[in-house]
Amino acid sequence: MATLLSVKDMNVYYGVIHAVKGVSFDVEEGEIVTLIGANGAGKSTILKTISGMLRSKTGSIAFDGKDISNIEPYKLLGMGIAHVPEGRCIFQRLTVEENLEMGGYISKPAEVAAAIENVYNLFPRLKERRRQIAGTLSGGEQQMLAIGRAMMTKPRLIMMDEPSMGLAPILVQQIFQFIKELNASGTTILLVEQNAHMALRIANRGYVLETGRIVLEGKASELLTNESVKKAYLGG
Repeated sequence: MATLLSVKDMNVYYGVIHAVKGVSFDVEEGEIVTLIGANGAGKSTILKTISGMLRSKTGSIAFDGKDISNIEPYKLLGMGIAHVPEGRCIFQRLTVEENLEMGGYISKPAEVAAAIENVYNLFPRLKERRRQIAGTLSGGEQQMLAIGRAMMTKPRLIMMDEPSMGLAPILVQQIFQFIKELNASGTTILLVEQNAHMALRIANRGYVLETGRIVLEGKASELLTNESVKKAYLGG
């Protein structure tokens, strides 16, 4: 597999607070890679930095061999990167379908229509609620919509930040199944997730962060059985 995303020596600060400390990792095309760790470990900051919302003081971020370290966030969508942020951040007052149309704003109308149907094929519940105001959807439906909106430009890489947050256990199972299906269709996934057990079950590889540093990495199956990971994150 070819390297799709390469992060080298990322150092990110919030004022004087050193939030991400020399982080380096790769994501191969076609993989699901997960970043796990406690609250405040720097996981969301890493995604925001890849998305251009924050800047690293050092190092580089490369996507498909191109340096994207200083590219404006809105340009990354056209390059094939989408970000599903923590908290979903859907347009609450727009309908389901209007939210999806906003996700395809850089595409041609015919492409938008085809992409919406593709989202509805993955999330039939959204099709049932296509005219419903997004703010009135359940938490699980809103997460489906956030993922669906990210799919609208057929990105090569989707970064997801805490997709299971606040969802009932049965909906968590459904969301992770959707992520597996999305990956099986050819989309590479970089997943930040507090539910380490579920994330490692579907991922190819994982990185464990503590206080802004990567302290452990490896195949997801190996991390699932690692005693320190089990004790800290899996309730083992």
